[in-house]
Amino acid sequence: MEFTVNKSDLVRELNLSQGVVEKKTTIPILSNVLVEAVDDRVILTATDLELGIRCSCPARVARKGAGTVPARKLLDYVRLLPDSDLTIKVLDNHWVSIVCGRSRTRIAGMSRESFPELPEMPEVTAEFPIGTLSAMIARTIFSISAEESRFTLNGALLLLKPETLTMVATDGHRLAMVEQHEPLSGLGTAFRALLPRKAMGEVMKFASNTDPEAVLRFAGDENHLFFQLGDRLLISRKLTGNFPDYERVLPKEQPNSVTMPREELRAALERVMQFADERSHAIRVRFAPGEARIFSSLSDTGESEESINVEYGGAEVEISFNAQYLLDFLRAVSEEQVIFRFKEANSAGEMGPAANDGGMLYRYVVMPMRI
Repeated sequence: MEFTVNKSDLVRELNLSQGVVEKKTTIPILSNVLVEAVDDRVILTATDLELGIRCSCPARVARKGAGTVPARKLLDYVRLLPDSDLTIKVLDNHWVSIVCGRSRTRIAGMSRESFPELPEMPEVTAEFPIGTLSAMIARTIFSISAEESRFTLNGALLLLKPETLTMVATDGHRLAMVEQHEPLSGLGTAFRALLPRKAMGEVMKFASNTDPEAVLRFAGDENHLFFQLGDRLLISRKLTGNFPDYERVLPKEQPNSVTMPREELRAALERVMQFADERSHAIRVRFAPGEARIFSSLSDTGESEESINVEYGGAEVEISFNAQYLLDFLRAVSEEQVIFRFKEANSAGEMGPAANDGGMLYRYVVMPMRI
């Protein structure tokens, strides 16, 4: 195999593979990226057996073929080369030669035969803008459980219906649900699957350097989910198990609501949280007519209190929350005003944007704490 490729094109695609490549593995080949030269392109493939990515860039192919190279070492070296074309050649002993101007380097590679085969993408299930899915992930990913023992909560529920796209994530203490009214072309019946957190992060990477309106082609089979954006393909193994019945968690009746400026609330929470317990991040929020007071105290550190003017005329209610949970929501939305709904001190609170976000319904439910 031998080809010539532009350095910036290669670096851009290699960057995408880094999140997928296995860092600590007992299978050395999974630390490598598969490089294939075909026709007028070079195709890069990486996998950790749970997640796989295939991307490509233009190249002048002198001799077709394939080989594998340590992914991190290749990127770290190529990134340091001058902005120019470089020629890559796989030698008979699987070593890879890289020539760029007066720079000549050889990297020890491995045989292409031992690299795992990725599954083929089945018939497309639905198509929708990449920006839509990325925005939904950004509003739910922080609610995923970090406890590996709760494997069904280590990802988000992805639910596709002909007229709506829904994503839900929960860790048992809070739940984030986003529903986008988006006619899904090509979708016949409803489709649901559990998407792992790592795959969600890679989808956001896909979206970060492309047009939000670019069409994402989505498909799924018995074990895998496929996300195709142009020449890039992300393949994720599905999570197994049953996701909780999230509709039972969503509050049905919340007679009280308070609208607050997002930035003012975020800043107040960040200051007050400095005097909250480091493990629980517990703070108290007291709603009274015309005012919301946020306060915390630690006997050996100090105490802090903030007051925000709000439009509220109901009875005085005090609720305790994990401040970090509230901040996660406030950092995920961009609207100037947020609304807080609640029933009583011991009931779950719900947050959301005060205005409808372009047809996107966002509900964030947080369980109260006992202090």
